[in-house]
Amino acid sequence: MHRIYNIGIHIYAYAIRVVSLVNTKAKLWVKGRKHSFESLASHCKPNDKIIWFHCASLGEFEQGRTLIELIKKNKPDYKILLSFFSPSGYEIRKNYPMADLVCYLPHDTPHNVKRFFSIVHPEYIFFIKYEFWFNYIQEAYKRNIPLYYVSAIFREKQWLFSFYAKWYRKQLSKASYFFTQNETSKLLLNRIGIHQCEVYGDTRFDTVAALSKQSDPIIERFSANKPLMIAGSTWLEDEKILSKVIHSYDYKWIIVPHEIGDKHLTQMRELFAKFACLFYTKITSDTDITDSKVLIIDKIGILRYLYHYASMAYIGGGFGKGIHNTLEAATYGLPVIFGPNYKRFQEACDLIDRQAAFSIQEAKDLNLILHKLLHDNTFYKQASKEAKDYVNTRKGSSEKIFSFVFKK
Repeated sequence: MHRIYNIGIHIYAYAIRVVSLVNTKAKLWVKGRKHSFESLASHCKPNDKIIWFHCASLGEFEQGRTLIELIKKNKPDYKILLSFFSPSGYEIRKNYPMADLVCYLPHDTPHNVKRFFSIVHPEYIFFIKYEFWFNYIQEAYKRNIPLYYVSAIFREKQWLFSFYAKWYRKQLSKASYFFTQNETSKLLLNRIGIHQCEVYGDTRFDTVAALSKQSDPIIERFSANKPLMIAGSTWLEDEKILSKVIHSYDYKWIIVPHEIGDKHLTQMRELFAKFACLFYTKITSDTDITDSKVLIIDKIGILRYLYHYASMAYIGGGFGKGIHNTLEAATYGLPVIFGPNYKRFQEACDLIDRQAAFSIQEAKDLNLILHKLLHDNTFYKQASKEAKDYVNTRKGSSEKIFSFVFKK
């Protein structure tokens, strides 16, 4: 099975190279890995003490960010290596100042992995949430390097617990420790014979709780002291629903699409044209924005700093593979609304249970919950309080993990 896995990795890498001829994201994926080993060799010296963090993408980076910064502060003699699998993580955080080196993860082939470890020689490894790369786990185990999974979460229907993944599950037992998000994940690991695990919660709560309010002159000009709604990480299906309710309320809307490619932005321009929509990067000091009801943020990386301007938030993705980050809004006490595909996300379920979040199926549902939140002040204040309390009472996971690993 191991041989089949390695062949599969080669086929996958080849397929991405083919797709890169027509796909921008795949092209970045290929180009970014072209000189990975040269970059690693130039930054990692034989006597360096290195702690390696690996994240699949941007969301996992934000999940581990507080732990990275905690280690950087308390272990200044170590270098931090940060690797990403996806361009959506690497391209946004490639200049992250708390890491000494940021790179793409080389393909998980035996040759690449041995070469990677020979150059990097990490003393500690942290994989955020998941990323179960067979050969990387194997090499860390062979070299007796502690490998930790941070904010790990598992579901019974996950492929790892299927009958055909038995051979792969054995590899998980070679990790040093799993810091799980919840009791279910711990019990699932126990069921397959893995006991080096404990519930430590979700480190994302530490990251979002540390968010600071930052002023933005464009947002302040746009709002003109009127109340704001914000829709974060939206997809076209979300935006179609939003376009049907915006006219019903004397609010201004900030919409932050998950992807800002030309095609999607053109679709948004057409969809929200009747609201005199504006694009964030096109606004100058001379732009008249007083009559616009919709501001589209065509810039990556600032969503998390905009939530504090809003009264409530709509979170995108619930009509696709799954909702995006709800906690960045909840930390500011915003009631959150999202589509039906949320049940794989523990924090969304928790917020629903606390009536701090609300799921919709169509525009009519969105209209009903907005009307309730806007016209029932007691209901709104309670939802806001529950959202903020939910974040504040779950902080501290990063500190506990740091203490465990380094026996503080």
